[in-house]
Amino acid sequence: MAGSAAPAYKPQAENARDHLIVALDVPELEEAKALVRQLGDRVTHYKVGPHLFVSGLINFIEELIRGKKSVFLDFKSVDIGDTMRRMSSRVSALGVEFITVMGTKSTVIAAHEGREGRKFPKILVVTLLTDHDEADMRREYNTELSINDFVAARACVAAEAGADGVISSPKEISAIRLAVRDPNFLIVTPGVRQAGMATDDQKRTATPREAIAAGANYLVVGRPIVKAADKVRAAEMILDEMQGALEAR
Repeated sequence: MAGSAAPAYKPQAENARDHLIVALDVPELEEAKALVRQLGDRVTHYKVGPHLFVSGLINFIEELIRGKKSVFLDFKSVDIGDTMRRMSSRVSALGVEFITVMGTKSTVIAAHEGREGRKFPKILVVTLLTDHDEADMRREYNTELSINDFVAARACVAAEAGADGVISSPKEISAIRLAVRDPNFLIVTPGVRQAGMATDDQKRTATPREAIAAGANYLVVGRPIVKAADKVRAAEMILDEMQGALEAR
């Protein structure tokens, strides 16, 4: 995992909105729909997770996709191979762009097989939740590794198993880029907070500018937009910061 320099990363798109994923971490389906309508064309990617695990979820995913939105299904799935293959096949048929998985190398391989040769969903492996610090990680995973080494090792396993990328806090982006030399390997980054903003339960955070500058492909932002009094303005401020960072790198 050692190396003299991380491979150069060139963004896939120069428009900041193509790098922002808004987390629909709200309890009601109608609230999520209202937020999507409110943000309009400013936002094109949405993360859908267990908060919206209701009978109307499939219809809502289809509605988002019909509206030309990209869907990131964040269930952090882990199960036996047959279940993972079926899940991956089902969401591929829906047109979901990203899914998250946890667990072993075999979990990732099964999810990859479930795509049956299709490009989507992109499989993202969770490395270490952003509400964990080094003490949490060492206790729960019984390791003496640093967070950077731990996350980089998990990223390597994910890449070898056929994952398209990982979920990682902004703090480990450089370590991942050094460990996985494929410039197309995706890093999707939660734990993003603007300067001076409360970090809530997040322990490993950075600003949108810092995360983009470090080489993140996508930023996942939930509460700073969802909980804002003016949600449109909150999204625009984050996009402006991201755009400046994209143009600078």
